[in-house]
Amino acid sequence: MFRLVQLRRYYYIFSTAIIIPGTIIMLYSLITTGSIFPLGIDFVGGSIYEVRFGEAGATEANIRDVFEANGSGSVSIQQIGSPDEYRWSIRLRTSQDPETTRQITEALNEIALVQQDSLRIESVSATVGAEASRAAFVAVLVATVVVTGFIVIAFRSVPNAFRYGMCAILAMFHDVLVVCSAASLLGLLFKWEVDALFLTAVLTVVGFSVQDTIVVFDRIRENIPRHIGEPYETIVNRSVLETLHRSLATQLNAFFIMIAILLFGGDSIKQFIFILFIGLLTGTYSSIFIAVPLLVSWEKGEIPFINRRAKAPQLQTSEG
Repeated sequence: MFRLVQLRRYYYIFSTAIIIPGTIIMLYSLITTGSIFPLGIDFVGGSIYEVRFGEAGATEANIRDVFEANGSGSVSIQQIGSPDEYRWSIRLRTSQDPETTRQITEALNEIALVQQDSLRIESVSATVGAEASRAAFVAVLVATVVVTGFIVIAFRSVPNAFRYGMCAILAMFHDVLVVCSAASLLGLLFKWEVDALFLTAVLTVVGFSVQDTIVVFDRIRENIPRHIGEPYETIVNRSVLETLHRSLATQLNAFFIMIAILLFGGDSIKQFIFILFIGLLTGTYSSIFIAVPLLVSWEKGEIPFINRRAKAPQLQTSEG
């Protein structure tokens, strides 16, 4: 017989072994840099220059010299596209006034002729980034309340419907922690900065995680009245097995597409796709190996502080 939930303690140990080091990494980043991961100009404000040169000759060193000579301190420079396109992305944490922008453009032309209509300059306000962060935080809170309420109503025919909602939310926060830990580690190792696309990835992971968990929970809800008298663990194992092929088919299709984008896609989107890949991977894992085992642990009275309440009826029955 399929014995997935019987091994639940191993899943908890595995997740703990990922989340605790990830939390330490985020705390280290917070202490050393002031943020749990490096923030891009979408949040702190600044300017973005995207330029295509008409000939070879531009290097990271001489591009950096141009901006430093015009008073730009922190500059992030990255070549994008294929090398023979001579395309560069320059990000500054300070906004430039029109006169400084003109001087920078002239200096870039001296390096190698800038092609016509190939210079794009964009300024970002830190206020916009702060508003986006607050909106994303509120969106996660609203999603938490809505999902819990929906599951309680939809699963009202099942005993202890509130447990299903809480287990789905705990699995969702598990995925968010893993994604944030990955972003913090990549920021420390490769200087990857978190931008607005990161919020998009997090919100996508939240929706994916909850949706995948609800599919499994819904099959458990259907199987409980069909298999009255069977142990709860047996019903849960059967439900996971019946939905496993659907989950894997959906996830594998998404993974193959993201791997293809990582291998052959543009540089500007690879960071977003990689974070999304990690999020969907941990979302697939948590739906089966965190949310469902937590449900069984709660049913069997294995969760701390809830343990006594869950075991009380069993003790009364044994005494009677």
